[in-house]
Amino acid sequence: MNNFIPTIVSRPQSSKVMNFMVPVIAVLLTLFTGSIIFSLMGFNPLFALHTFFISPISNAYGISELLVKATPLALIAIGLAFCFKNNLYNIGAEGQLTMGAIFGGGIGIYFHDTNGIWLLPLMIIGGAVGGALWGLIPAILKTRFNTNEILTSLMLVYIALLILDYLVVGPWKDPQGYSFPKTKAFSDSGRMPLLFSGLRVHFGLIITLILIFISWFVFSKTIFGFQLKVSGFSPTAARYAGFNQNILIYLAFAICGAFAGIAGLSEVSGPIGLLYRDISPNYGFTAIIVAFLGRLHPIGIIFASLIIALTYLGAEDAQLFMQIPAAVGFVFQGLILFYLLGAELLVNFKLEFSK
Repeated sequence: MNNFIPTIVSRPQSSKVMNFMVPVIAVLLTLFTGSIIFSLMGFNPLFALHTFFISPISNAYGISELLVKATPLALIAIGLAFCFKNNLYNIGAEGQLTMGAIFGGGIGIYFHDTNGIWLLPLMIIGGAVGGALWGLIPAILKTRFNTNEILTSLMLVYIALLILDYLVVGPWKDPQGYSFPKTKAFSDSGRMPLLFSGLRVHFGLIITLILIFISWFVFSKTIFGFQLKVSGFSPTAARYAGFNQNILIYLAFAICGAFAGIAGLSEVSGPIGLLYRDISPNYGFTAIIVAFLGRLHPIGIIFASLIIALTYLGAEDAQLFMQIPAAVGFVFQGLILFYLLGAELLVNFKLEFSK
């Protein structure tokens, strides 16, 4: 009896059409699987999907909230694209976001009773510097000691969260905050201006769109963007071409950290207005899904951030109207990532059976 052994073989050339369709297929399969899950839970799938994906954005306030949540996701994801294009797996954007909020928010706390047009730009710069410095730590460890950037960047997330926790219950705690672990509120000059009266969408959206456009220009029109692509595809070719890979690593991590830091500062100076323990619902980790769902392309990241932001809003509506845990939003995010990786594998590899 002949035994056939399955083997995964690389395709000679992947289909451009299928590469483009991978995110679409992942989203459609996620919706299909989600409808099955809701059916098993005893809900009408159409009603459940409408509650999850349509109801949250059925009015102007819902669209505003969608943009509020998509803004940090898109900004962090475009920063991660600088690392991922260079085959650097920065998993610590959540920590860089937190340090950006600490650095920029610290300036806002110090000048909490000061008003001036200079305050918000100074806080944004502080957020970028804080995130960049935190991002450079795994870059230095990788270039100097050849440590794995996945582990170092991930461990630094929890150090940053503990630093924030120490500050809001210790030296930065608001003495008039009734013992709640939070700081004093920023002054009006330290808050992101609202774009529309009565809605929470703020100036951070404009900053994000500007940085996304700059990133597109860097990726497609500059030598630095070309070097990132070459180094990511083939480090050997990059060395042969004379590219300084250590400099590329430093720049990629610094840019990614700066973008995440600005996202953290935008979050605390926009919707929140102060520092406290839970400033981010895991935006730094979720942005990894956004980056890959958007195929590391600026335009794709914009659409992917809107889709993933909708899972946050949908989870809140599902908890309110269907009485199910808000954690179902993370289930949809995990499904998107699972199907994205699976479709990516099938596009670039095929299964062959041999004796």
